[in-house]
Amino acid sequence: MYTQDVINFTCLSHCRLNSESLLQAKPELVPSLLTLALNDAMTYDKATKTGGPNGSIRLSAEISRPENSGLSAALDLLVEAKKEIDSYSKGGPLSFADLIQIAASQALKKTFLDAAIAKTGGNQEKGRTLYSAYGSSGQWGFFDKIFGRDDAQEPDPEGRVPQWSTASVQEMKDKFISVGLGPRQVAVMSAFFGPDQAATEEKLIADPDCRPWVEKYQRSRETVSRTDYEVDLITAVTKLSYLGQKINYEAYTYPKQKINLGKLKL
Repeated sequence: MYTQDVINFTCLSHCRLNSESLLQAKPELVPSLLTLALNDAMTYDKATKTGGPNGSIRLSAEISRPENSGLSAALDLLVEAKKEIDSYSKGGPLSFADLIQIAASQALKKTFLDAAIAKTGGNQEKGRTLYSAYGSSGQWGFFDKIFGRDDAQEPDPEGRVPQWSTASVQEMKDKFISVGLGPRQVAVMSAFFGPDQAATEEKLIADPDCRPWVEKYQRSRETVSRTDYEVDLITAVTKLSYLGQKINYEAYTYPKQKINLGKLKL
């Protein structure tokens, strides 16, 4: 057998390249891809150990719910991406559960890179150098190893995910606390609650629990490296990406082709 790490790396590389090209073509879908991954994960129920980032949001009964309004275009984009990825996957089809989380990570990396480019006055080359040298690009190691989520075949129960645009800050905090997170993660994930991060932060900053974290991450985004913001965001996203999931670390492996030494010409 090929080793698991080689196969996962190969499959993950294809996903990254495919996601990057799609995001370049449809940059307006970045916020929706972030919310899609968040809402798929936030169906997790700690008491029953059910739900979570299991790809159930792809099912029509779930994507049509009010809290997922406006996310269909992002899902359609991933459906098309999956067809291409599966066409050259030797280890079987990629799960939607994996693809949704990987696409969100790529969308997030795009926002990080765009910020670095903006800090260099729009210079693409200098921005990429800045992001590679001082940014958070090296912090994704653990996330990249969480590869092998299974797809749910039934929608997760209703009522587990708030409508972020209308939810109170207390409702947002309560939901995050219920899955083992808290106000700090609510603040750092402000870009995941809709397309207007500034409006979300204005709402969060009125809450005494969220305020110090919002202010911390706003200050961090003003620095060259943006380290506190980006590292804490990657940490939160990573934790959400496997809530309640049994990861099959041998997913996408396949038998190594045998070589008949008897047919070799010496």
